[in-house]
Amino acid sequence: MKKDFGKLAIEQAKKKKGKLEIAAKVKVENRDDLSIAYTPGVAAVSRLLAEKPELASTIKSNAVAVVSDGSAVLGLGNIGPLGALPVMEGKAVLFKEFAGIDAYPIVLDTQDPDEVIKIVKNIAPGFGGINLEDIAAPNCFYVEDRLQDIGIPVFHDDQHGTAVVVMAAVINAAKVVNKPLGKLRIVVSGAGAAGNALTHLLACRDRSGYQISKRLCVPVGDITVLDSKGAIYEGREGQGERGKGLDLYKKELARFTNKKKIAGGLKEAIQGADVFIGVSKANLLTSEMVKSMNQRPVIFAMANPVPEIDPEIAKKAGAAVVGTGRSDFPNQINNVLAFPGIFRGALDSGAKTVTTGMKLAAALALAGMVKRPTTENILPSALDKKVARTIAAAVEIEAGG
Repeated sequence: MKKDFGKLAIEQAKKKKGKLEIAAKVKVENRDDLSIAYTPGVAAVSRLLAEKPELASTIKSNAVAVVSDGSAVLGLGNIGPLGALPVMEGKAVLFKEFAGIDAYPIVLDTQDPDEVIKIVKNIAPGFGGINLEDIAAPNCFYVEDRLQDIGIPVFHDDQHGTAVVVMAAVINAAKVVNKPLGKLRIVVSGAGAAGNALTHLLACRDRSGYQISKRLCVPVGDITVLDSKGAIYEGREGQGERGKGLDLYKKELARFTNKKKIAGGLKEAIQGADVFIGVSKANLLTSEMVKSMNQRPVIFAMANPVPEIDPEIAKKAGAAVVGTGRSDFPNQINNVLAFPGIFRGALDSGAKTVTTGMKLAAALALAGMVKRPTTENILPSALDKKVARTIAAAVEIEAGG
């Protein structure tokens, strides 16, 4: 019998009263312990940090705030801060389980991006890093960009965690189908947080759209990105909510993608493509569309909980490699493979930001953990605790370089 994980999760939440608890790192068993942990001893630490704030990084170097406004929670959409809370708690559990990081779920009762920025800046002194989570596009781009100067790493996992894992998956899938990265034609369904970031990384572009040195990164041949209105390309006409115009962030994508200016929907864009990457909605990709792709196509259908195409249908249509975001199919493409190690490396190195170079280092380290990729094994298991250590080491080296 198939397990009802939703029912089990509700039962667990009621029984455990949440997923987290506070555990002290020091003991308070006698008067001396109390005097060191709290007053009078703590006053000496307070004076020291007030006089030399640069030393605070040591004390808070294992603390990360997991912040959400509840505007784009998993595949559930805008369900608000209370809806986001269980997800942020789960994220905090994964931080601790895979990277030993003390993470704290913080959900905000505002979706005003400027207010979110203000709140995060005001709580930043208590943390070594900020993980933004489940904030809808385009606000997520604006919020993250405006927080890059606060002196600690700020990382939107829905964007960059996804991008890192997808890049590793593409690298290894290309090996399986014996196609060079530089000649791959990729179609990305979804121009939100994940679609935007993974397109930049696969095209070897930094967050501002500038080309990264080919010494560090091999860009794929071409990428066509689709939003709900169809393929994105320079000059796409239309104004207003019902038009087909492009916002600031989609205009940036159009500048370096879809070289042939393919118009239309997914049916038109996917013809002759080598790779499909879905970060959009369930059941958008049909068997006929897969058959119209290039030989030995790669399908990453990552919509949750229902992917853009059922993996078995994709395989029957000729897909050589299929990956999803789910754990009950081979080739799970899951952010947990990236964010614990990236933050561990960023915190341990004392980095003030997470650079594009650090993301690339993480992707290459992750891909390198699978020495001989196969059709059903292009990424390590999401439960492999060596992943976070391997990525952390690569990120720390890149941050120090």
